[in-house]
Amino acid sequence: MSRNAYVLLLLTMLMWGGNAVAGKMAVGHISPMVLTTFRWLGAVALMLAIGIPQLRRDWHVVRPRLLYLFLLGAAGFTLFNAAMYTALTFTTVINVSIEQAGMPMFIFIANFVLYRIGVSAGQVIGFSLSMVGVALTATHGNLLTLSEQQINSGDLLMLAAVLLYAGYTIALRYKPAIHWKSLMSVMAVAAALTSLPFMAWEVATDAAIWPDMRGWGIVLYTAIFPSVVSQLFYVRAVDLIGANRAGLFINLVPIFGTILSIAILGEDLEMYHIAALVMVLGGIWLAENSGRKRAARD
Repeated sequence: MSRNAYVLLLLTMLMWGGNAVAGKMAVGHISPMVLTTFRWLGAVALMLAIGIPQLRRDWHVVRPRLLYLFLLGAAGFTLFNAAMYTALTFTTVINVSIEQAGMPMFIFIANFVLYRIGVSAGQVIGFSLSMVGVALTATHGNLLTLSEQQINSGDLLMLAAVLLYAGYTIALRYKPAIHWKSLMSVMAVAAALTSLPFMAWEVATDAAIWPDMRGWGIVLYTAIFPSVVSQLFYVRAVDLIGANRAGLFINLVPIFGTILSIAILGEDLEMYHIAALVMVLGGIWLAENSGRKRAARD
């Protein structure tokens, strides 16, 4: 069970790392709200094409929880991605990486406050080690520059996005027992609908940038992989090992983002990238091993 969750989470974080790179590549080729809307319209088309028969069978379960699923899709899909894409136009990838890596901490805190779910010493140490690895990547190997980072509107927006997705992760425990096709179909529709006012605002303020060829390529990638495939993998992984253990893997996003930046954008591979990867993976292994033992005792 845990092994399946690990594979799903690794693939999820790889796709989310690609989403961050796509968001940066989108600047000047498609505006954040247009990208968010087109992305989820594409996801809706994909999900409804394969999911309508199953949704009809699950409708008696979906209908009483429709508002809840709608809010999940709005918070976890629309608002998070709209905030992240917008933040990338105001702040640096360094800042966004550090801020996104704080998500597991918020998940730990929320689980403790709401459900008194504790964490072991091994989980705390592992989480701290992986955070250092993320910071090492984000600061290009010089942790001293952390004190030089400036807080601006993009940073505050990304912190709000992190809080939203942490809340989404916690809230997944209350989703109804329905087929994944039904779950994703409803939440994708919710994401598409709630993104429309944001795109309308962008158009009304003359801030909209309609996609060129690169923009359409980014829409296609984000509609299939970060929007549908990765979300399915993440939901299933949370089901298998819980939000605390699954959330820790989010620290891999900036690592995969760096690797993809090297492969796609031609950035150089440095020794600190390798050191950071070892620290992040080591921290995840330590925290996950401790969390698995704690779960077995409980």
